Amino acid sequence: MDTLFIVSHLIVALALIGLFFYLSKKHVSFSKRVLLALGIGIIAGFILQTIYGANGYVIKTTTEWLGIVGGAYIKFLQMIAIPLIFVSIITAFTKLELKTNVAKIGLWIIGTLVVTAAIASFIGIGAALLFHLDASHISQSTTELARGKELQDSYTAMNATTFPEKLLELLPANPFLDLTGARKTSTIAVVIFATFIGIAFLGVQRKQPNEAAIFSKAVDAIYAITLRIVKLILRLTPYGVFAIMTNTVATSEFNAILKLGNFVIASYVALISMFVIHLIIVSLSGIHPLDYLKRAFPVLTFAFTSRTSAGALPLNIETQQTLGVPSGIANFAATFGLSIGQNGCAAIYPSMLAVMIATAVGDHTLSWSFLLTVVLVVTISSFGVAGVGGGATFAAIIVLSTLNLPIGLAGVLISIEPLIDMGRTALNVSDSMVSGIVTSKVTGTLKKEQSIEELTT
Repeated sequence: MDTLFIVSHLIVALALIGLFFYLSKKHVSFSKRVLLALGIGIIAGFILQTIYGANGYVIKTTTEWLGIVGGAYIKFLQMIAIPLIFVSIITAFTKLELKTNVAKIGLWIIGTLVVTAAIASFIGIGAALLFHLDASHISQSTTELARGKELQDSYTAMNATTFPEKLLELLPANPFLDLTGARKTSTIAVVIFATFIGIAFLGVQRKQPNEAAIFSKAVDAIYAITLRIVKLILRLTPYGVFAIMTNTVATSEFNAILKLGNFVIASYVALISMFVIHLIIVSLSGIHPLDYLKRAFPVLTFAFTSRTSAGALPLNIETQQTLGVPSGIANFAATFGLSIGQNGCAAIYPSMLAVMIATAVGDHTLSWSFLLTVVLVVTISSFGVAGVGGGATFAAIIVLSTLNLPIGLAGVLISIEPLIDMGRTALNVSDSMVSGIVTSKVTGTLKKEQSIEELTT
């Protein structure tokens, strides 16, 4: 009987996937199809769990088969992430004119990312204090305890190296190894390696323009092929989102989520508050907030549902260009934003964790010295956070270990990780776009006069 139920569920899933394919053929917009997949996935997951519970045989087997669709989608995004980051950075240099001050552009982009990370850290602290978050009030089941042990083991491995050694790990000793994404710091290492290539290109362009032109054309060709691969993968988004959301909701412990509801609400209050800060910064840069919302909606929706900043990179760059940001700056901002200053994963989340765990162990969380230390540590550690899965955990381990707080208590949040990670990822993408807008405004290259039609054609 269970087998019959499983087969029937999979037939329904295939029918829904067929529906998404039909809607694409009818040219229903990408954002609408993704949102529909998100909604149907949540409803389907809720129905499955209501009928069978979160840990039953039917749920386990059904989600395993659905996991082929969702897991394949995530793996494809991971497959293209590092190559896309690498070629995007080099393309940013090849698309810059010689008169452009590359150092100034880089400093403004990185500076904006770091400053907004510091602001986001303050907001995360404020939300944690406002909602009186305390990790000691959250009961831990077997799942949470296992997650806590996993985090503690990760910390033990990281703690085996000194801080200077950690800094050295950011550098690409073997760029070919980092292009495989083998290390936690591979993303920032690839960015550094690609930046060296870009700087070398600018030097060759001055002295050997013919050779530089050949290299530029080759990079453009590789970039075009890479973007084509990305677009092929992005077409799978509705199917992947449907499968991922169905599995996430079906296997989530609703009781655990309800117990952590206070943290979920506090997280989204902090995320929305920081997004309002983004809108204020955009407004001060000369772009109307409503115009920003209208143009950024597709990429923010994609980031929210897919939970990957790296996968959103092409849409991120395109959106910045529609807002008047030059191609080179858009590439720099979108790519640097993958590994530096992520407001959601690397700032708000570890700041809130630090406060709620410090409260649980009896630290004086209201002292300015502690709070400022949290902000400082979060801001510095916001370098090198990967843009495809695990970035928030990596950042949290660094921050909590630096503050001498127990890493294992962070495991209490495992049941709501997917729920809050969606909002964190969308904020990360918005932050990178804001850095591109600010940099374009400061360098006088923001094209404010263009109409929407001119920008999108």
